[in-house]
Amino acid sequence: MSDDGQNGITIIAFIGSVFSPYYALARRKGPADPLNHCAINVAIYRKRGSHWAMTERPRNALGRTSDRLSVGPSNLAWDGKSLTIHIDEIAVPIPGRIRGAVRVVPTAITAQAFTLNNDGNHLWWPIAPCARVQVQLDHPRLRWQGDGYFDMNRGDAPLEQGFADWQWARGATRDGASIILYEARRRDASRVDLAMTFDPQGRMQAFEPPSTVELRRTAWQIGRSIRSEDTAHVIRTLEDAPFYARSVIAAKLHGEPAILMHESLSLDRFRMPVVQAMLPFRMPRSWR
Repeated sequence: MSDDGQNGITIIAFIGSVFSPYYALARRKGPADPLNHCAINVAIYRKRGSHWAMTERPRNALGRTSDRLSVGPSNLAWDGKSLTIHIDEIAVPIPGRIRGAVRVVPTAITAQAFTLNNDGNHLWWPIAPCARVQVQLDHPRLRWQGDGYFDMNRGDAPLEQGFADWQWARGATRDGASIILYEARRRDASRVDLAMTFDPQGRMQAFEPPSTVELRRTAWQIGRSIRSEDTAHVIRTLEDAPFYARSVIAAKLHGEPAILMHESLSLDRFRMPVVQAMLPFRMPRSWR
């Protein structure tokens, strides 16, 4: 989010796109090649309108080295101190160019990844819990700086096989630390309940999360909740999809007000045939 709270951006690079209807269809026919289902998802949020791009591409559009990942015309490059994301995508459902660069400058890199399920085939790594973000886009024309975060998920099995739903949130404290909450309901009815802070040097401190506060559901009736020491409320719904919601939430954590980027995911909803049929409108596929 920008420092003034008016703009936001989320970028996700997928190898084996977990939300791809094409990948899901391929897996139903037998073993499928994850490299044949790659995408760079860009979501831009501003008061004058949002922009979304997520074009899936095959393995011949993928390039990887130790410090660079490219999918089609877009790429992410690490120079040892910062991650620069060069974006060149077409927005959907209303076509339009999304082009420019986003630079993520971590204050520290963490070393610990977390196993999210008992089988050990889903891992989450909060690589840079504290970071500054510099956005310089030509289309749409945007220039801002703000607080940011960079993480990675890795899995060896379809996400919907291991989990029913999850709630995730991340915010910054007054002293520059990050607070992260990660809750998930596994298919075996057990739970993931992670609550932690990271200082700007990347040092982690786990804490006992406060009580759950239920939030109003989205227009698609996706449930939202947040851990908070007091009342909490939705400031803004950024993304409202049939199986997913991204929101800005106001809560109270560690004795102080907190503004958090929040996501709710319903994997039961995701795997419904009617939802799968809707996804290509937001996730077109290119053959190069």
